[in-house]
Amino acid sequence: MRHEKLADLIELARHLAASAEGLTLDEMASVARVSRRTAERMRDTLAFVFPQMDEISEPPTKRFRIPSGLDSFSQAPTTEELLELGKAAAQLEATGAHPRAAALQSLERKVRSAMRKQALQKVATDVEALVRAEAIAVQAGPRPHEDPTLIADLRFALTAMKKLRFRYLGGSTPGDLRTVTPYGLMFSRMNYLVAAEKRAEGPRNWRLDRIVDLEVLEETGAPPADFNLHDYASRSFGIYQDEVHEIVLRISGDRVEDALRWRFHPTQTLQAQADGSVIVRFRASGMLELSWHLFTWGDCVEVLEPPKLRETLVRELEGALTKHRSTTKFGVAAL
Repeated sequence: MRHEKLADLIELARHLAASAEGLTLDEMASVARVSRRTAERMRDTLAFVFPQMDEISEPPTKRFRIPSGLDSFSQAPTTEELLELGKAAAQLEATGAHPRAAALQSLERKVRSAMRKQALQKVATDVEALVRAEAIAVQAGPRPHEDPTLIADLRFALTAMKKLRFRYLGGSTPGDLRTVTPYGLMFSRMNYLVAAEKRAEGPRNWRLDRIVDLEVLEETGAPPADFNLHDYASRSFGIYQDEVHEIVLRISGDRVEDALRWRFHPTQTLQAQADGSVIVRFRASGMLELSWHLFTWGDCVEVLEPPKLRETLVRELEGALTKHRSTTKFGVAAL
């Protein structure tokens, strides 16, 4: 058997062992990136190698899983996997996300402690060498607020589907007590609780650094069945949620190549133009955050749609220009 096929079989076995409910043949084909017929052959091979594999009847389909996990031979992590796990923890630590960094560091220790001595010695030297050879660039920006007790309580409320009460130091009435139904957590340059104070008004974002005196209530509270946190987050260019607009940008000049490799938004499409420019289209809210970002593209970007984004960008630019012209007038900027 070719090495690639053996590796594909082991990877599929890991998915079958990692799934609590098991995988259908179609899911196995998707995971292995093969046809359904090839997935059937792979299943038959794995059933021979792992006779403990379960077949779960779930009409009109069947699910398959490998209970009791896999042995250490087939589960030993690679140098690259250990390296990226360590780098992910280091990046979180560098940005101030200490609780999440600690969780990944703990996972890394557990993985290493579960490895056989010979396998650990084999990869440890390479991992240490690559750690010295690769660095994480920390960009300027706000440090996220990550109080471990607060995040633990929020996660408990989310899994137990309980409402929350807290004093919120932001908003139009700072210091008021709020009772909300939690929908999820969003981690970004600032960290937010997504929650609805009134179900009819829908969810809004609550900054974690402005939440104090948190209390998990006994009252049941869960998001609507059709709510999807990832869809909610992708509506906005950044964090702020408001009206969704059709965004159309033209990128030209020496930033065209950058635009072809840039991810403005998960829904974006790119269209090369005859004059060498690129048209970028996507749907998003958060015109203020988007205008801040577009400023970094200088005169290589032109806002075609919507007018609100163009007006927001002009207003922000004029405000900055007025400020700096006034300081230059009095000699401050000239220094």
